[in-house]
Amino acid sequence: MVGTLRFAHPTAAFRVERPSMTSGKSVTRSAPSTVQATTVSSSLLAVQTSGHGFTDLTSEAAKFIDEARARDGALTLFIRHTSASLTIQENADPSVLVDLATALSRLAPENAGWTHDTEGPDDMPAHVKTMLTGSSLQVPVLNGRLALGTWQAIYLIEHRKRPHRREVVLQFVGSNQ
Repeated sequence: MVGTLRFAHPTAAFRVERPSMTSGKSVTRSAPSTVQATTVSSSLLAVQTSGHGFTDLTSEAAKFIDEARARDGALTLFIRHTSASLTIQENADPSVLVDLATALSRLAPENAGWTHDTEGPDDMPAHVKTMLTGSSLQVPVLNGRLALGTWQAIYLIEHRKRPHRREVVLQFVGSNQ
């Protein structure tokens, strides 16, 4: 199956053909719903970490959505640090988090000869891990609930060895109840 894209241009019309990646029989979509964004609610979440590892923020995010009386919209989470990050990952099998930590350590090892080591040998690898995993997330909110999948959770990843106090900005934009 070939789809056609048409682009308007002041002097010519362009036609780009591309093969379809899926057949219409394997993809379904609900009808679009529209809400008017009338609410912006924000909160600052302080998280005390215990060093390297994952901290589940899902229940705090859900509590914020409940307190904001959010109905439909989007929750943005933003971590205000460069050596810790945010991710959405599996919450059922703890070995997933162990393997992810191992993978990050392999991608950004402490002994890689980093130039930036003022705050210790784990500082520059922490910055690289944050760059790889990200400092913000956006989660849809539908009918007053986070639209996470069954096995998904929101995690703060501490990339430094020692404990830190981390700040995560939570902001909901959308309609409320």
